[in-house]
Amino acid sequence: MFKKYNRKAARDKKRSRIRNKIYGTPERPRLSVYRSAKHIYAQIIDDTKGHTLVAASTLDPALREEVSSANVEAAKKVGQLVAKRALEKGIKKVVFDRGGYIYHGRVAALADGAREGGLDF
Repeated sequence: MFKKYNRKAARDKKRSRIRNKIYGTPERPRLSVYRSAKHIYAQIIDDTKGHTLVAASTLDPALREEVSSANVEAAKKVGQLVAKRALEKGIKKVVFDRGGYIYHGRVAALADGAREGGLDF
């Protein structure tokens, strides 16, 4: 009948539309972003096998001392870290999955950091 509108429902709807178009292959895996109130997470996923190849977040021990909270600078560092780890595994090209979030702020900063780190998308 009538669904109550809320932010989570709107994000889930956007996310499902995006995921219908974006698919990570072994040659070009998917860079997925999850944003919470306190942290930001990034994963590079091969959807054919359903495996996470590389992951990074603000909770990562490599970044824990550098960043105090999940702000734009922290998101950029997470993007650079995930790019560094991807290049070590031989991944250069990815498909960016913004996860239903607007491409702005922390999500855009993470993408810019990943591009600066050497990923191509």
